[in-house]
Amino acid sequence: MGALPAVTDPNVLVGALTRDDAAVYRIAEDRALVATVDFFTPIVDDPRAFGAIAAANSLSDVYAMGGRPLFALSVLAFPRDRLDAGIVEQIVAGGAAKLAEAGTPVVGGHSVDDAEPKFGYAVIGEIDPGRLLTNRGAQAGDLLYLTKPLGTGLVATAIKRGQCPPELERLAIDAMMALNRRAAEAMTACGAHAATDVTGYGLLGHLVNLGVGAEVDLGRVPMLPGVRELAQSDLFPGGTRRNYQAIAEVVDWDGLPEVERLLLCDAQTSGGLLVALPPDRAAEFEAALVGGSFPAVSIGKVTADGAIRVRA
Repeated sequence: MGALPAVTDPNVLVGALTRDDAAVYRIAEDRALVATVDFFTPIVDDPRAFGAIAAANSLSDVYAMGGRPLFALSVLAFPRDRLDAGIVEQIVAGGAAKLAEAGTPVVGGHSVDDAEPKFGYAVIGEIDPGRLLTNRGAQAGDLLYLTKPLGTGLVATAIKRGQCPPELERLAIDAMMALNRRAAEAMTACGAHAATDVTGYGLLGHLVNLGVGAEVDLGRVPMLPGVRELAQSDLFPGGTRRNYQAIAEVVDWDGLPEVERLLLCDAQTSGGLLVALPPDRAAEFEAALVGGSFPAVSIGKVTADGAIRVRA
């Protein structure tokens, strides 16, 4: 993204400069488009689940901005000579079903012949610019909430190596397929100051992108049951280790062992929302997610000094 020229169009409300989740372009005083694109290689064996995860993941970029998805275009690459057409149809069908759950039609797309399968979507959404949430609005004293457990990076690597317990694989797939729509609606209604979805940079990488100081309570960070055992087997993907190397010197780790640090940097797919919320709206936000797929968990707070600390 650093190779892109500077944007001078005043209607571009959010571009690439702040590493936010989606671009935002104003089309009227009270209307703006939210645009994102995301695709990746298979991370699970079930083709329908892979399609659904890709769809949920793409929608999250719009949800993280507080937007409403309008429609989607698919992005597909597959080896025509090696991948059975029925598998491709299952991937596409799984993604379309998940988008239908979100009320978002798939209106087209593009495919190419490629040696390695890849799938995802470009999603276009809408938002009132006055209600736009970015990753740069957090205020000192805000509580930090996470709306899905961590560990999907570890699970994806374990699946590829045939070392993932079936129950953990199922839990991880359920988490990755879960829409962030309800959490997005709740954070907007509760006056969140900032938000981002937790994906490839890992929890702490996305926290660093908020551009504020923070204190994280490791004991409160939700994780999929069983991922700590996978962590002990050194099944972290390469992206997780790159995440850790990128932020290792800017975080006060409080003496945590490396395995715990890597868990907080685990590269996620279709993770939850990381939300900065005023404390007086915390109870309302938590109540809004009761009975949903996952609760809203308070994992720390925003601080005024600019430092990021993790406490055991």
